[in-house]
Amino acid sequence: MLVSQKIRIAGQVQGVGFRPFVYNLACRFGIMGYVSNDERGVIIHLEGKSDAINEFYRELIDNPPPLARIRSHFLEPSDPEDCSDFRIRTSQKAGPLNLQLTPDFGICDTCKKEIADPKNRRHDYPFTTCVNCGPRWAVTRDFPFEREHTSLDEFKMCPECAEEYENPSNRRFHSQTNSCSACGISMGLFDAIGSQMEVSDSELFSKIADLISCGKIVAIKNTGGYLLCCDADNPKAVMRLRERKRRPAKPFALMYPTLEMLETELRVNETQRNMLLSVPRPILILSHEGYSGKLALESIAPGLKQLGVMLPYSGLLELLARELSRPIVATSGNLHGSPILSEEKEVMSTLKGVADFFVHHNLQIENPQDDSVIKISPRSQEQIMFRRSRGYAPNFFDFQAPEGKSVMAMGSQLKSTLAFLPNTYLYQSQYLGNLDNYDVYERFQQTSRRFIRVFEREPECILVDSHPGYMSTQSGKELSLEFGASCYEIQHHKAHFASVLGEHELFGAGDPVLGVIWDGTGYGEDEQIWGGEFFMYRDRIMERWNHLDYFDWIAGDKMALEPRLSLLSLIDSSMLPEIASKFDKQELRIYLSLLKSNGLKTSSVGRLFDATASLLGLCDRNSYEGEAAILLENHAASYELENCKSFIEVGSKGIFSPKNLISRIHEEKTRGESTEVLAVNFLFSLAWVVKDMARRAGVRKVAMSGGVFQNSILVDMIRELMSDEFDTYFNVNLAPNDENIAHGQIMYHLNQVR
Repeated sequence: MLVSQKIRIAGQVQGVGFRPFVYNLACRFGIMGYVSNDERGVIIHLEGKSDAINEFYRELIDNPPPLARIRSHFLEPSDPEDCSDFRIRTSQKAGPLNLQLTPDFGICDTCKKEIADPKNRRHDYPFTTCVNCGPRWAVTRDFPFEREHTSLDEFKMCPECAEEYENPSNRRFHSQTNSCSACGISMGLFDAIGSQMEVSDSELFSKIADLISCGKIVAIKNTGGYLLCCDADNPKAVMRLRERKRRPAKPFALMYPTLEMLETELRVNETQRNMLLSVPRPILILSHEGYSGKLALESIAPGLKQLGVMLPYSGLLELLARELSRPIVATSGNLHGSPILSEEKEVMSTLKGVADFFVHHNLQIENPQDDSVIKISPRSQEQIMFRRSRGYAPNFFDFQAPEGKSVMAMGSQLKSTLAFLPNTYLYQSQYLGNLDNYDVYERFQQTSRRFIRVFEREPECILVDSHPGYMSTQSGKELSLEFGASCYEIQHHKAHFASVLGEHELFGAGDPVLGVIWDGTGYGEDEQIWGGEFFMYRDRIMERWNHLDYFDWIAGDKMALEPRLSLLSLIDSSMLPEIASKFDKQELRIYLSLLKSNGLKTSSVGRLFDATASLLGLCDRNSYEGEAAILLENHAASYELENCKSFIEVGSKGIFSPKNLISRIHEEKTRGESTEVLAVNFLFSLAWVVKDMARRAGVRKVAMSGGVFQNSILVDMIRELMSDEFDTYFNVNLAPNDENIAHGQIMYHLNQVR
């Protein structure tokens, strides 16, 4: 029986080779019709035998293209169009977009083999891609995902590329990023003053590798933006990059040429190996304990026992890796605190004096992105997102909403991101950075405008943090006036809590959920600085249930930069002589005077980490955000839970005193206890108090968020300590830090939390 039917498929189905896959599958089943992208995904018109169409449908849904993520699908009758064959039709857009966008994909194994094969026409071509790999969001100007909507449209395909594109049997059939050395993107090597060097294409990457091995710093334009690269075995080169980039201590990421080389130098378990080889190709944080190689460890990651490492994820990096005999530093091409750069003129101006040489290419990067950063906790193998960017943005896959008002969430000040709900999908921007930096704020503004333009829908509701001084809040209020949108303030820590509730679909849970929200700072509803919060959520009501006992916040933003100030705020008078050396006499007099008259209080666990790190002599001044906390975790790497002890005594009201905790640590330190044991027991004390509070609250479910929960040892301790008695939830596909605030704002609003 001949029938005519239509299939509609939604999800991540554009830019993943879906249409050519459908074409070949339809031909296999002898079905006529066509397939096209539209504003909602993929639409397939089918004419043929009923049994064949049903088999086609089952096969398509059960075994879709490897990069596709099908969200919904349905089959329904359709009017016949008397099709005589099966074709791929040009995208038809009849309204605003309502589909998942496509993130960037790491280079696939087949493309890697092609660029390494002297007999292949793409041998040594750095921008080799196919339907299964390559940049997507980085080059996107508009959707549906067609070449004309990307910056690749500036490169007209040569006859051979065009033949591949049109040939159903070719693996680049309808590959929108298709190009080759004859028609595609060109590169060049330039010196520090912008003069192009005479280097042939065949010698380019060996020349770059030679420069790096000679101790030079090279800024390389990759597919998401510029990377600053130098020899990771050369401490002088690494320190020179630190000085020029104005990044005194924050660890640098490394790129290893191959997984085999990486595994000969660092221990990698199966979970970590799979993450390194995953399609997003993130930077993965690995322990380097026991390392005996040549890396300039103290220059790369000062004072730390861990390294951020990645493998080549583009053809360009793959070709460079082939010429390298050692790992290289590969850090974002910017000055410390600024956004990653992608424009040649801006790079030559901003990084003049930083890089010795520059590698440019002429592909326009529409959406610059830093590399994503992930850590796998050592015991529970929990995924902890440190930075969600290339390979993950701009989608949040595990969520879909009913049609309604368009909502834009402006997020936070530090670790800023934007979230937009213009249709039934939620879009989460790449990590943007600290909005105190003017260039980051400009990128933030551009990203919000790009979302509005791409989706052709103005926000009708704008969500902002309740902190009146945040640039994200001010920007949101300005947008609300411009578009006549309603504007709602959502408290910072409630947004954190909502992010993890939303990620694990806990809003509809009948049981109450205890929220443990620990971070460095957030504007509280009592106008104090929160950061050590316990919330209770049930039946759309979220209330502050308890908190860390308040202590003095002094010297404004300076307190977050100088852990010694947190320590000064938390000691009793008997400890003052011991820590006085951390200050000069005038400083000490001023700060003690501030403490006497201070009215601003905080419950911040982040500052408690700072105070402990300062007390243990690990860090008195942060040169980068979270340095003290990272160093503290670094000294607590080894422990047995049964040998740990808690320093915390919770009072009858369930509020624990950070001053008592600091006093107990000081007592143990005075008795001669090691820094390592004290660091372990500090973290154990915090894990223990989470369990104690959950028992007092009488709940089964405990959800945790906030930057403190990037501490992998704390996460593992909580898992181990609570697993028999409680269900514990952490951010997994979102960073627990302020990157998740925009997401949490949307979740809080959509679920009508009071």
